[in-house]
Amino acid sequence: MTALAPTEHGALLALTENDVLRALDAVIDPELDEPITDLGFVRSVRFTDDGIEVHLRLPTSFCAPNFAYLMASDAKDVLTALPEAGTVVVELDDHHDSDIINRGLAADAGYRGTFRHEAESDLDELRAVFQRKAHTAAMERALTALLRARDDLGEQDVAQVVLGDLPDDEAKTALLRRRETLGLSLSGSAPVLVDDRGDPYPAASAALALRRARSTRISIDGNAHFCRGLLATRYPGAEADQAPRADENFFPTSSLLRNTRKSVA
Repeated sequence: MTALAPTEHGALLALTENDVLRALDAVIDPELDEPITDLGFVRSVRFTDDGIEVHLRLPTSFCAPNFAYLMASDAKDVLTALPEAGTVVVELDDHHDSDIINRGLAADAGYRGTFRHEAESDLDELRAVFQRKAHTAAMERALTALLRARDDLGEQDVAQVVLGDLPDDEAKTALLRRRETLGLSLSGSAPVLVDDRGDPYPAASAALALRRARSTRISIDGNAHFCRGLLATRYPGAEADQAPRADENFFPTSSLLRNTRKSVA
């Protein structure tokens, strides 16, 4: 990623590249459940005479247009909310719908206004679908970590696990954040293994529910690793802008990247 220093105009002296990137940390790839900054999707940050210009990149030119628009639109929203940001320009590079998306962003046309007849609905339900999947994956990560740490627990026992039983670690923090997004209880006495409405699973189906949640988590993690490799193949050096994944020891990105490059060659 490249960045130019702020201009001499006083309105921008308070903002730095780091401020911009930390704001963009809040923009999540809906399918991969990771910040676009961690994924290396931020191609450049530039300060102009009027404000900020950010360019985004994706692993392929044919990534789903609704996902692409959602991330670009969210990026513009979080940057516009920065104090003294000035005029914010966010553009998506090298996508088959870049021109359409960039025109829509510049005009603040919204998703339906940007894609018109091609947009069957707005993005709220799409966002909600992936928020539910993110919660499922976070729930599985926290419970699987607890099972590994406690020999006295079996998969059939996880129905009895409550939030207060989880150690105060990154997995629990991530789970609480995703429960809050869905409006689920954050009480220490609340069951961990719940459906999207917050209803707990009975003990008889707990093991099956956990295994289904595991398949969702594996799908998300696998897609994330694959997309990281594709991005680094498409934009050599992009891997330097990617944050290491917490599960790198179990699914090394470097090995996937080598295999991806062999398949592309």
